[in-house]
Amino acid sequence: MAAPGTVPLPDLDAWLPRAAVRTHHRREVAAPAGAAWRVARELKLRDTRTLGRLVRWRIPGTPATATYEELFRRYPFTVLDEGELHLVSGLCGRIWTLARDYPHLTGADEFAAWNRRGTVRVLFAHWVVPLDRERAELCSEARVAPVDRVSAARLKALWRVIGRFEPLVASEPLSVVARRVDDR
Repeated sequence: MAAPGTVPLPDLDAWLPRAAVRTHHRREVAAPAGAAWRVARELKLRDTRTLGRLVRWRIPGTPATATYEELFRRYPFTVLDEGELHLVSGLCGRIWTLARDYPHLTGADEFAAWNRRGTVRVLFAHWVVPLDRERAELCSEARVAPVDRVSAARLKALWRVIGRFEPLVASEPLSVVARRVDDR
């Protein structure tokens, strides 16, 4: 395992430097980074009651037994970047509709070039930062960038409704992983 400060962190600005919505959550754990990342990669949707249900509602057909890693590696997501201690995925579409309106992306290049009117690009990044030999920090960030004024207005309206719940829901996986790391 690499020493603290030597593991490359994901460059999220390379994908979405000017996001209209940006959320970030961190949680320190008493475990080496590699061990914390292994536990995080094993987390299943059913392990997070609220977020797991929301994901399965928004992406029908997603099994409760799927890990978050599996989720972020399959449709409607595409892997943008991955490394020893990180995974960055993205999706595009009209996230404010109840319809499953996400195009099939062929990869990172299509995500980077996405510019369809009335849609957004969404990035999900998860990584672990080694703090020292026995401690690490779990990190999760989401970014949403509209491609035009219409999608910016729709995103703003959506965020007014769901934004206040985001800290409660999005931090749930980090809390579960931290408890499991501590239990081990």
